[in-house]
Amino acid sequence: MRVPNNRVATASAAVAARSTLTTLTAAVGTAGLAAAFANPGLLAEVDQHAAGVRDSLHGDRRPLSVAALAGYAEGLRDAATEHGWTPPEGPVDWSAPDWLLTRLLAVCLLARGLDPRHLA
Repeated sequence: MRVPNNRVATASAAVAARSTLTTLTAAVGTAGLAAAFANPGLLAEVDQHAAGVRDSLHGDRRPLSVAALAGYAEGLRDAATEHGWTPPEGPVDWSAPDWLLTRLLAVCLLARGLDPRHLA
């Protein structure tokens, strides 16, 4: 039995999106969210960024999805890399994260709300 190409692509895209968010959560989300939950100021900043991400993805008109969040995160990283940003080496100082790390952390927070398995 053959599987139609559109089903394979959709399944592959879903796996890729989930993988992107899982990798992002491992790199940024786990430690960053722990720091945010321990620091009300950082958590407020992440919440503001999460609202910005929702606005950018029209989250008020349609539910956020794993694919939308993964695409957004990849777009952020690609644009930042084109402008010379490099991911931090070693642990992040969450007492003063840059704008991009805070935005990526907001994506992790939103992904956590969609599917807690992203924090595994």
